[in-house]
Amino acid sequence: MSNIQILTLTGDKKTLEAAMIAELKNSLRGDLLQTGDIGYEKVRRVWNGMIDKRPALIARCTGTADVIQAVKFAQQHDLLVSVRGGGHNVAGNAVCDESLMIDLSLMKGIHVDARCRTARVAPGATLGDLDHETQAFGLAAPGGVVSTTGVAGLTLGGGYGWLRRKYGLSCDNLLSVDVVTAEGKLLTASETENADLFWAIRGGGGNFGIVTSFEFRLHPVGPMVMAGVIFYPFAEAKTVLAGWRDFMATAPDEISSNATLWSIPPTPDFPEALHWQPMVAVIAVYSGPVEEGQQAIQPLRELATPITDASSPMPFTVMQSMFDPFFPEGQLYYYWKSLNLSRLSNDAIDTLIAHAETRPSPMSLIDIWAMGGAVSRVGPEETAFGDRSAPFTMVLNTSWPDPKDSEQNIGWTRQLWTEMQRFSPGSIYLNFPGLGEDNDETVQKAYGPNYERLATLKKKYDPSNFFRLNQNIKPTS
Repeated sequence: MSNIQILTLTGDKKTLEAAMIAELKNSLRGDLLQTGDIGYEKVRRVWNGMIDKRPALIARCTGTADVIQAVKFAQQHDLLVSVRGGGHNVAGNAVCDESLMIDLSLMKGIHVDARCRTARVAPGATLGDLDHETQAFGLAAPGGVVSTTGVAGLTLGGGYGWLRRKYGLSCDNLLSVDVVTAEGKLLTASETENADLFWAIRGGGGNFGIVTSFEFRLHPVGPMVMAGVIFYPFAEAKTVLAGWRDFMATAPDEISSNATLWSIPPTPDFPEALHWQPMVAVIAVYSGPVEEGQQAIQPLRELATPITDASSPMPFTVMQSMFDPFFPEGQLYYYWKSLNLSRLSNDAIDTLIAHAETRPSPMSLIDIWAMGGAVSRVGPEETAFGDRSAPFTMVLNTSWPDPKDSEQNIGWTRQLWTEMQRFSPGSIYLNFPGLGEDNDETVQKAYGPNYERLATLKKKYDPSNFFRLNQNIKPTS
């Protein structure tokens, strides 16, 4: 190894001598990669094809001891650090030019205790990894809707998924975590141990340390669930969205559902003449007996005359991975923003439909998540995630294949996001933050009254803002 230039926390560069790098390498069980090493190019890449950054060093951790060594080394030399779990964060915070990446993606261990209905999950595991293990016992932890999503980032930012209205967010189902702090200390946090840290972890993102183990509460789900997958003509979008909104206002908690303005994907399920034609989809999962679910979701199948209706009982793991092919790793450019909606009025629906008609990319979708149920029964001060009262969250999943179209797609997304502010309390879901622009204002709005408490805890656990490449909470000055 040779000397390298690397960024510090002050933004300056310093020289790390070969002997220092060798010291870190020898302290790790996993590899330490530099530019030109085998595996470097693959590991530096993350899910969003828009992100193209080159860290100076990548510490490929195989366990908690490696994480501690990497953190201590970075602190000793005042290095700028990014943390990679599943690498699925749309803003690309897992990687930074000329920095040290602490890579957790090799740490995939999962242990399920079927009798106690709990699971211990390492930070490199994906949602698909977790579902594979828990579904062997007919159990599930509330997660996301794409199986390649990393469990760690999803959970630390909240965790919306197909079980949310019945069992809450991913962070609501945490029982404990093991955390490597900015000092390189390993702490366990739960309701009874380091309870303030446990409060902050549940929604506070990666601001307070590196979680090396998550303990989740599991629930009886699957192996088969009733899924609603209905595609309606775009011409019926106003009728469908209004009918879906009214149905979800009184729907049982077992139904978690999204309504999506999208285009018909180019799959063999549809005639070629229909590929990329605009449509409105209603997707739902019933987290209870399949027979009950068939009857419960029937009204969602009758909002208009469908183009196609693929509703049926299916394995929970199939439902969890159904949308994976449309969001491939590294192949598309992604700019995803979110906004909580205080209402989905007819005026709001008209605004959404008008903008759906002008999408620069047919791959992009406007996704409306119905909240409520178990999500809304957690008080705003019970977890760092904060207020749950918004009945809907809008997620703009803007995706396109050609970098020449980036400006147009990003501009379209920001325009719709701005126009929908009049239907919103102004807060967002921080797992979909765009590229993290306007970070300070965005984060403060997201956490609302909880922000001051989070900033105080940041000062306690990370006074130098060592963990800053995230939706950053600055320590109280």
